[in-house]
Amino acid sequence: MSHFSTLRTKISDAEILKTSLRDLGIVVKTEANVRGYNGQRVRADIVAILEGEYDLGWSRNGDGSFDLIADLWGVAKVHNQTELINSINQKYAVNRTLAEVKRPGLQNANVKLVVQQ
Repeated sequence: MSHFSTLRTKISDAEILKTSLRDLGIVVKTEANVRGYNGQRVRADIVAILEGEYDLGWSRNGDGSFDLIADLWGVAKVHNQTELINSINQKYAVNRTLAEVKRPGLQNANVKLVVQQ
């Protein structure tokens, strides 16, 4: 029986996700295996290699968004999974916003970005 859970996300930009993970000091692999309970593995497009024996992975859906795939019980043995996932989502949102602001036509716009914890 698999211990992996799959969660829908609003993440859709692979490069911004990888940059966000690296910004948080997380090692990133592409087209790699996500480690789970008792040596179980599942393939994902993007994998965050975490401290310990468990990883987080993201696989692209047909609609272009990514699903988060992980053995959440295992991740929680070493990490506060809620804080970890929230920090990844927050960093992704900031990086995505900054990338959008750099798009042509927005260079002269005034943007105020407030990040609250």
